[in-house]
Formats: sequence, C-alpha cells, structure tokens
Amino acid sequence: MREPPAQESGEAGGVRGVARQKGAEGSMSQAPGARPSPPSVYHERQRLELCAIHALNNVLQQQLFSQEAADEICKRLAPDSRLNPHRSLLGTGNYDVNVIMAALQGLGLAAVWWDRRRPLSQLALPQVLGLILNLPSPVSLGLLSLPLRRRHWVALRQVDGIYYNLDSKLRAPEALGDEDGLRAFVAAALARGLCEVLLVVTKEVEEKGCWLQTD
Repeated sequence: MREPPAQESGEAGGVRGVARQKGAEGSMSQAPGARPSPPSVYHERQRLELCAIHALNNVLQQQLFSQEAADEICKRLAPDSRLNPHRSLLGTGNYDVNVIMAALQGLGLAAVWWDRRRPLSQLALPQVLGLILNLPSPVSLGLLSLPLRRRHWVALRQVDGIYYNLDSKLRAPEALGDEDGLRAFVAAALARGLCEVLLVVTKEVEEKGCWLQTD
C-alpha cells in the first residue's frame, strides 16, 4: 500500500534513537517492596517520510534498516525503472509495503496481511513478533495543521509483557497494556476505516499458519 507523497508531521531532525524508561541509574539494588523499573523500549522518532523504516526498526526493537538500505531494496524491486514506484520521487522516503515485506524477508521473517473481516479474538498474539499498521495520519507544516490526511506506518510490539504503540510521531512509546489492550487499540483503528494490519512473524509461523487460532 503506497503512502502518497507529502511531508510527515513528525519533528525535524534525525532519529531520536532509544526512548529509555528507567528508574534510578546504575546497578543499585531496589529497596524491599519497591516497584521494578519499567523496561527499556527502542523507539525511533519521525524524520522526513521515513515512517516505514522507523516502523521496521521499532517492531524489531533495534536499528537494522536505514534510508540507504531501503533505497537499495527499491532498486532490487524495480531495477529497470527510471521512476521507482516503491518510494517517493523526491528521495525523502515514502516507501510502500513491498519494501517492508522485502526487508523482513531478508531477515528470515514474513509479513502477513490480517483479514479485517476476522474477529481479533482469532489473532494468536503469542505467535506474532509484532504488528505494523498502515493508517491515515494528519498532515501539518510546522504548527499548522492542514485539512489533509496521508498514509502512515506504525509499529506495535510487546516488550517484557507489555504491548506498546511505537508510532514514530509520538514523543515516547505509549503503553497499551496486555493482549486485551492491544486488541482494543487495533479494533479502534480498524473501526475508523482505511486501516490495514500486517503481522510480523517467523517463516515457520507463516508456513504453519499458526498466527491464526480458529478454535
């Protein structure tokens, strides 16, 4: 699915790297009865039209892909095309779903489209590494919001038992809670319309189809 060319509404500047949610620094032991520190969650912030790259790195919880790597994938997908159909003509990103799928395949993973007609109760979340959503997103120029919407890639991922919304336009990861919290978030996104869901799974899970529970 293509994202039409437009400027992303995220902040300017490079990748913000890892969003760390920590208590006290260092290796000091916790006092009796103290709550454990929240987990560290990798979260890239928005730059240019690179939301597909951010979504990939966020769902994989490490910086594995760059704009240069994505451009190379585009060339492999359309080696004889003067105007590559898988990215923005302006060189700012705007990569389509084929780039995401090829990037995951290069790591021995797979992306499976979720049929929105199925109840989310059939989604076997323990078999899924993460989710990447493609959904409408507002467009803005600086502080000015425009009456336009564009397509945007968003990663959802579990870290230490908690599911997070790792949207690169957020200042920090948004905790969604347990499986019920994730299903509620995805259900709300689907209900608003124009949302597509990709499941990131291993090749074995894809081949066996065990990302789906039908009983």
